[in-house]
Amino acid sequence: LALELMNSGEAPAAGAQFQQLLESNPGYVPAYLMYGQLLQRESRVEDAKRVLREGVSRAAQKGDTHARSEMETLLAELG
Repeated sequence: LALELMNSGEAPAAGAQFQQLLESNPGYVPAYLMYGQLLQRESRVEDAKRVLREGVSRAAQKGDTHARSEMETLLAELG
């Protein structure tokens, strides 16, 4: 649902869904990347960095090197 809302341009509703998803399932690594991308699009850079840093940590714990790399790249782009 969060991804559908994000793709339809409903950023506030998508953000709320991502927050709920991560609260209920903090180990779902792809959500950190998608939520970080949404926050970046909304010019919420500091929030995006916070979410992405948490995602990098979760990805490292799970051994998800692909997601970790993508989030680290986005973090570097954000400065």
